[in-house]
Amino acid sequence: MTTTTPASRAARLLSRPIALGGLTVPNRIVMAPMTRMFSPGGVPGEDVRSYYARRAAAGVGLIVTEGTYVGHDSAGQSDRVPRFHGEEQLAGWAKVAQDVHAAGGTIVPQLWHIGMVRQQGEAPYPEAPAVGPSGLVTAGAEPTGKAMTQQDLDDVVAAFAQAAADAERIGFDGVELHGAHGYLLDQFLWEGTNRRTDGYGGDPVARTKFAEEIVAAVRAKVSPDFPILFRYSQWKQQDYKARLAETPQELEAILSPLAAAGVDVFHASTRRYWLPEFDDSGLNLAGWTKKITGKQVISVGSVGLDGDFVKAFQGQGSPVKGIDNLLDRMEAEEFDMVAVGRALLQDPEWAAKVLADRFDELKPYDADALKTLS
Repeated sequence: MTTTTPASRAARLLSRPIALGGLTVPNRIVMAPMTRMFSPGGVPGEDVRSYYARRAAAGVGLIVTEGTYVGHDSAGQSDRVPRFHGEEQLAGWAKVAQDVHAAGGTIVPQLWHIGMVRQQGEAPYPEAPAVGPSGLVTAGAEPTGKAMTQQDLDDVVAAFAQAAADAERIGFDGVELHGAHGYLLDQFLWEGTNRRTDGYGGDPVARTKFAEEIVAAVRAKVSPDFPILFRYSQWKQQDYKARLAETPQELEAILSPLAAAGVDVFHASTRRYWLPEFDDSGLNLAGWTKKITGKQVISVGSVGLDGDFVKAFQGQGSPVKGIDNLLDRMEAEEFDMVAVGRALLQDPEWAAKVLADRFDELKPYDADALKTLS
């Protein structure tokens, strides 16, 4: 008689397939986007292809690429960060998608405009100004950049839409729009950096208008079942204590227009996924997002590690942390998928080890992992 060993709790909860729009992802593990700066000229090469394919082969169901600059001169500030425009750049990305698919995974590019975080004079377009809703890089600061005109807004909307169309054309499975961490879309969402008095500033609904227009333009450019993910956060790199919403009602005012415009999946970025977002509830930000919108949601924030991720990217290591709390939340259907960042950067085999209950083999995070595409 043949006997089978019952699946571990981690395997039972994380290995379930899930449909995102017209895409079926083989399990609930997502690779979180992490800037790596290994693409000279904005072109992802063979090392980038191998980096993502290794993680797909080891069981990551959905890869969200590092942030990629959309086709707007003020979108970025490094010639080593990949771009999602240009013939050579898109040809490189097409090969990345092919390799991930061959390894059994699915993949979406994260489309990115950094806005006022940009320092004028830096590559790839040194003459381009830093732009944002009000020319402010953070709350209470003096303007150091250009407040966007209607033409600027229209150009950026078109750049995101074109990048999404190109992603579908070259074989990606969806797109993620980067609306988090104090970059351009988030600068509009955050009252601290959005001081506009036109239709793009004011209350939370008005501050959402620019991101809503981008989502709608992307939705119009891609197939109806091509999934659109939207990453957002309360915290900003300029201010870790910043909040878009102090109450669930304020959060609903921001998220509902985005859901109506065409977002299929929200990616709720927190620094520590286990912390409750609002008083009188244990739900984290992803849990509240699912409750408010009814959409599928990805949770993220120090999964598998004990240590602040900001300090980790500044050179501090992080020991392994158990995921029982994560599994409790998955079992309660608080959110649908979980994105893993540094733990996957350190250990390409993280997903395979977790799904096989090999927790004793997990590696602590070492900041030296940033120096290579292992």
